[in-house]
Amino acid sequence: MTDVGGVQGQAFADISGKTRILGIFGDPVAHSLSPLMQNAALRAAGIDAVYVPFHVRPEQLPGAVAALRALGIWGVNVTVPHKEAVMALLDEIDGPARLIGAVNTLVNRDGRLCGYNTDGEGLLESLRGDLGFTPAGRRIVLLGAGGACRAAVAALAARGAAWIGLANRSLPRAQALVNHFASHFPGTAFAILPLSPRGAGDELAQALAGADLLVNTTSLGLRGEEIPLPWPALAPGAVVCDMVYRRGGTPLCRSARERGHLVTDGLGMLAGQGERAFSLWTGQPPPFGVMKSRLLAELNDK
Repeated sequence: MTDVGGVQGQAFADISGKTRILGIFGDPVAHSLSPLMQNAALRAAGIDAVYVPFHVRPEQLPGAVAALRALGIWGVNVTVPHKEAVMALLDEIDGPARLIGAVNTLVNRDGRLCGYNTDGEGLLESLRGDLGFTPAGRRIVLLGAGGACRAAVAALAARGAAWIGLANRSLPRAQALVNHFASHFPGTAFAILPLSPRGAGDELAQALAGADLLVNTTSLGLRGEEIPLPWPALAPGAVVCDMVYRRGGTPLCRSARERGHLVTDGLGMLAGQGERAFSLWTGQPPPFGVMKSRLLAELNDK
């Protein structure tokens, strides 16, 4: 069975006039694993739909969103660089997505386009399923202060995290993020921690010593970069999540695993956010485990 544009050829054999269209908007988008996992889930669920990648450049985004209505496309995922820009083009945005300031899933309800952000729910599902971790009452250190961090903060604080420390190279950027979320989650204490390219300071070491969870929300590690951390300070029972995934594992995951910490990477989160998007489009949950199994099979096959 040959792959055509990331979708297995068999998926095209059964396309009819009733087949619904789903997809993903991104620039670039050819690398996306979403078509593999979403088509596997659609086939396993017996749903007459196909999921395809759409390469949409920033200047093309308004036209692409308008095409969703014109062509009756069921819905799409939205990835970089469109997660923020797409919000101005939608009819409705749900509360969590508005709070995060980014949308990654669009649902076309009879021409009315509704935006959601499933990244936070994907993270929570990965933490629960892969690490047995629930945020309520826990202390968490997040590396970064970008868009992925915003989704993580919103999800973790909404589930009752007691304390969240943001470690970032730019302290003003981390402060801006804390200022945005603190009033929404008065039950969560926030702290800002320095993260230097040359290594971490005492503040981060102290935070790690009391942490239950460490999460990398940056893109560092995607190309094999090391993140300078005071690993001996991390509490022995802490679990570690790297939102990045790469074949052979990230340096963060390897370092944490070598020190005896339970670890998961971004594949679990990718599957989790995809499962939530699937439910928003179809009105039903995807078959259990199909998306993550397909992702693992793809990475192990290379």
